[in-house]
Amino acid sequence: MPAMEKLAGNFFLVGLMGAGKTTVGRALARRTGKTFYDSDQEIEARTGVRVATIFDIEGELRFRNREACVIRDLAQQRDIVLATGGGAVMREENRKVLASHGTVIYLRAAIDDLLARTQHDKNRPLLQIADPRAKLESLFNERDPLYREIADIIIDTTQQNVNLLVARLFDQLLASPHHPKETD
Repeated sequence: MPAMEKLAGNFFLVGLMGAGKTTVGRALARRTGKTFYDSDQEIEARTGVRVATIFDIEGELRFRNREACVIRDLAQQRDIVLATGGGAVMREENRKVLASHGTVIYLRAAIDDLLARTQHDKNRPLLQIADPRAKLESLFNERDPLYREIADIIIDTTQQNVNLLVARLFDQLLASPHHPKETD
């Protein structure tokens, strides 16, 4: 693995559930020496309960309110990699915060890959239904334009090795005129 290299700024990962935001985010944070956060894990740490439980008890709207607060708080930090929840882009407020506080990376994957990666995960409240494929297709159609609207970089994670994916992503970030290498 290459030595850790610093790139300036925050990196925010968006995409549907199962696209690899947490996995890629952790690896990207290691590669760049940034602090990694996952907005869902941060919500769980702050509330002491699982996201699925928040959905069950408070509903999606209250969960999205909590999510917006966490994203706003974390985006104010420096040198972080943040894996957002798949639905974070549904709120214009979140899209504005992400777009204005760092580089937004849209991790995109084929529906078959998303389904395979999420089918046994009981912590995906929106997929605990009879036809999760139809739900993923619906979410993709609804959210893809919003992910694209704020994305600085789009990476396809379909059948990708995480290390190769992060290496490709790092090269794109390095080549970006908005995010030069930090100099010490």
